[in-house]
Amino acid sequence: MAAALSPEKLSETHRPTLDQALEAIRTRAYWSPHSEHPKAYGEGGVPGSLGPAEGKAAFDAVLHGRLDLGQPGTDGWVGGEVSPYGPELGVEYPHVDPDVLLPAMGAAMGSWRAAGPETRALVCLEILARINARTHELAHAVMHTSGQAFVMAFQAGGPHAQDRGLEAVAYAYAEQTRTPRTADWSKPQGKRDPLRLHKSYTAAGRGVSLLIGCNTFPTWNGYPGLFASLATGNPVLVKPHPGAVLPLALTVQLAREVLAEAGFDPNLVALAAERPGEGIAKALAVRPEIKIIDYTGSSSFGDWLEANARQAQVYTEKAGVNTIVVDSTDDYRGMLSNLAFSLSLYSGQMCTTPQNLLIPRDGITTDAGAKSYDEVVADLAEAVDGLLGDDARANGLLGALVNPDVKARLEAAAGLGEVALASRAVTNPDFPDAVVRTPVVVKLDGSKPDDGAAFLSECFGPVSFAVAVDSTADALHLLRRTVREKGAMTVGAYTTSPDVERAVEEVCFDESAQLSLNLTGGVFVNQTAAFSDFHGSGGNPAANAALCDGAFVSNRFRVVEVRRQA
Repeated sequence: MAAALSPEKLSETHRPTLDQALEAIRTRAYWSPHSEHPKAYGEGGVPGSLGPAEGKAAFDAVLHGRLDLGQPGTDGWVGGEVSPYGPELGVEYPHVDPDVLLPAMGAAMGSWRAAGPETRALVCLEILARINARTHELAHAVMHTSGQAFVMAFQAGGPHAQDRGLEAVAYAYAEQTRTPRTADWSKPQGKRDPLRLHKSYTAAGRGVSLLIGCNTFPTWNGYPGLFASLATGNPVLVKPHPGAVLPLALTVQLAREVLAEAGFDPNLVALAAERPGEGIAKALAVRPEIKIIDYTGSSSFGDWLEANARQAQVYTEKAGVNTIVVDSTDDYRGMLSNLAFSLSLYSGQMCTTPQNLLIPRDGITTDAGAKSYDEVVADLAEAVDGLLGDDARANGLLGALVNPDVKARLEAAAGLGEVALASRAVTNPDFPDAVVRTPVVVKLDGSKPDDGAAFLSECFGPVSFAVAVDSTADALHLLRRTVREKGAMTVGAYTTSPDVERAVEEVCFDESAQLSLNLTGGVFVNQTAAFSDFHGSGGNPAANAALCDGAFVSNRFRVVEVRRQA
């Protein structure tokens, strides 16, 4: 029986999008095929998509039920997710025997490899299109596993995550097609007949890829590795964080449906959910079948993977200490507003949220006159208070704390120094059990070793340190040390001095840190745009890979050559 999704149909539907994505990664200009506006979905919007009410109904229909993916090796059912907003999700997922599932996944590689880079890319684009059509449903799944507020869950967990997946497919296609599929080779031999060979080159995946998902951004951080591996010919085993299974389980379900419709083995994508406390990631990571690992999470487990999963190509995004250098500004109000939003968004539970603000103790120059260190910190606290003073707006920006560990760190931070901005509890009228807290800002001294022990460690959550330094030169020295020793996903700086600007750039070039300068408008240091911005650099301890570049995809496959006598 012919596949419901023929190569011709896939090409007609998705080849133009692939071409646009290839152009976007070349020019780095703004582009997105996935609308971030909720009203773009449903009747009259994206064809076949679920509107707001339909998406919520679809999400509700999954709760308190069993999500059967039809995977081989299912030996039981597991669940237990509880929303950071309070409700139990009650969804059960298949628990698998890897001794059965992994061989089945490996057996699916042959036909997927033979399909070639273009067909693989187009199938991936069809999966992304199906995911996009269910953005409203997935937004609720992301919200109730990560604690993100709905609008953020919709945008970051939906179209922005889908953009990152498509970006990975584009890079994968570009890297695989650098080498022609065939070549006729002829070497002159003088008076004798030339030597002639016919050569073929096949992009062959390494083997089964393991995606270890995170709690805070299950799709945004998960889709790049998932689609980079799948597009380069590798089966993908998705191991979600136990607290954020549903978004990735729904993704796996859609991927398996599309693969089957396109005539491929659905076991190219499978789910590995775990029992409470089982910790299967460590066991799976060192199995010989696992050849690629994508991981987002703590530095301790990321370091363990890099040291112990020696049979696999390991891509990690770990923890860092993100830093802002405040030297001077010609838009003091804009700087404060931008920083206040950056510290508040999703309760600081982003790997890109600024933690340390390095401010000269003698103050800074601004368009509003000279401002002392104490004035800058007090004005920043006032800006955060103003931003979050209305509880409805605060709930929309903060979301909920994802787990009790974040709350514990937030409460402990107040004891580390003088509190410039105290955290307060915010009530969510729709979800009274949600733990919602505004950020805390603590004043520390960059010259004191005890204070350094605090601000040179990552404090994940709504915690920031206003660190007094002797000068901008000292701030740059501390910045360099922080990135080199602890890593950073983002660095920011405010200055009106061309010399300081160049000096900050040199630190970031030397230490491979992504830099944002003088952001005072609607773009924030903790946001990155697919096809244009690089998320992480792969060059400092915070991450060994960037999302997304050629290096992120090129080592997921090898080119295998076959030579034939012509």
